[in-house]
Amino acid sequence: MCGIVGYIGQRKAYPILIKGLKRLEYRGYDSAGVALISDNRQLNVYKTKGKVSELETFVTQKDISGSIGIAHTRWATHGEPCSVNAHPHYSSSERFALIHNGIIENYMTLKKELIEKGHVFKSETDTEVVAHLAEELDDGDFLSTVRKVLAKIEGSYSLVFMDDSDPDTIICTKKDNPLIIGLGKGENFIASDIPAVINRTRQIYIMNDYELAVVKKDSITFYDHDDKEITKEIHEVTW
Repeated sequence: MCGIVGYIGQRKAYPILIKGLKRLEYRGYDSAGVALISDNRQLNVYKTKGKVSELETFVTQKDISGSIGIAHTRWATHGEPCSVNAHPHYSSSERFALIHNGIIENYMTLKKELIEKGHVFKSETDTEVVAHLAEELDDGDFLSTVRKVLAKIEGSYSLVFMDDSDPDTIICTKKDNPLIIGLGKGENFIASDIPAVINRTRQIYIMNDYELAVVKKDSITFYDHDDKEITKEIHEVTW
């Protein structure tokens, strides 16, 4: 089962993301990747086939700066295990990057429509379709764009989005796949399972289906299926 980790705060994101991925290695996976918005506001995506340790080797001498990022370990569902099919996935302009657990059931229909509009795909995955869809539906507002994407896709998912034009925000949502948010001081964490963040915080939010979260370093805003802002209970992890 795939693993998800996200971080936004004041510290360097990369070491936190890598440690989070390693804490999810028990799930099994065939590739790993990370997306970071660097100190100079460049969205960088690095991914490799194989273990998280191979990703660490791959990024040697690359720009891994930045205090916001998302990371993923993938178990292949659509497409063979390889670096191209690994997450995160870019949009065409490389403005949007996202990671995904689950299956987008109508991805082939969406992919055909996007190809007709000129989109060029690099991978065999259903997830890349969501990235291109974000670019196609982009209206200049990150949250509004994500909502438009969610209205188009069918299936099961935990989705975590980044937008290099909004470098202080991560947006995430879920349906039929687990997703939690860890609450910190001046920093927040996203993960598919508690062990990824347990060494960072014991205060977590457990997301419900169709909820959406706008995560910044000093705030988390939740919305329900009707796009109404909601308040959620903080759970204290005692184990």
